[in-house]
Amino acid sequence: MSGFETETMCRLACALIISVMPVIAHGADRLDWAFPVADIVQPPAKNDDQPKTLFGSSKSYTQKHIDDLKNPPDWFPEMHPPMPEVVAQGSATFACVSCHLPTGAGHDESAYLAGLPAEYIARQMANFKSGRRKGFGDMSAIAQALTDVEAQSAAAYFASLEMRPWVRVVETDTVPKTYVNSGHMRLVTPAGGMEPIGRRIVELPEAEAAAIARDPRSGFVAYVPKGSIAKGETLVTTGGGETAPCTSCHGPALNGTGTIPAIAGRHPGYIVRQLYFFQNNIRSGPTEALMRDVVQHLSDDGMLAIAAYLASLEP
Repeated sequence: MSGFETETMCRLACALIISVMPVIAHGADRLDWAFPVADIVQPPAKNDDQPKTLFGSSKSYTQKHIDDLKNPPDWFPEMHPPMPEVVAQGSATFACVSCHLPTGAGHDESAYLAGLPAEYIARQMANFKSGRRKGFGDMSAIAQALTDVEAQSAAAYFASLEMRPWVRVVETDTVPKTYVNSGHMRLVTPAGGMEPIGRRIVELPEAEAAAIARDPRSGFVAYVPKGSIAKGETLVTTGGGETAPCTSCHGPALNGTGTIPAIAGRHPGYIVRQLYFFQNNIRSGPTEALMRDVVQHLSDDGMLAIAAYLASLEP
């Protein structure tokens, strides 16, 4: 936990964050919970220009600095190796760590990049640049703004990072009422209250103020419907009649093999988005075609269960 000393409310700069979120135009009511879009009506923002601090860090930043995608905070430099400039501050575009954090663990609305093969990351950037991979807001524009050297440098950095537990999965029937803030992060509604979880995953910060401050130590809790983990384990390990076993390509522990990415311990919303993208040909290319064949008969509930099980695993 972060021990974030100053309470903040719902303050990620809308104009800054919206352009880099993984939001696409998808089918009506199709897994909408996995595509966090800022609610039109937001709780009142708290005007606060005072420097923020995190327990254990000698640094302080104002919320404006925290929300600066060209110069995001680095609370704990000792937690990671030296960052290339494109990762720390961007170049012609935003800094990579503004969404993915210096530790590469990211948030539900972005992606957990730490420990992915450098070749895989570089290939995804090339696919964004060419248009083969879509569905991530301005990621194509960001990729086009990077030189090949910058993309390779960023890929090498994130590949070098240690994977760490970041998501805690809880099976439940009810969840807190939530909204999506202007930075596309799902948060608990200030008025409180509970509601049925239904057929969705609700991922929330373990410590809300810490997540808004981009604390690289404070992870997330993913609430999933009861029975999801067991169903997901069946689908992942046997295919369950809907798909092929994930273990056949991603390895027995789902930690990846060669240039095939690790999928254990990742954000469940991100996993669902990728399964949807593969199924609907939003991610294309030779390798992606193999995944499309694997997931073409996968149901929405199957995607949810797979994501819940994978998120529950040690990365």
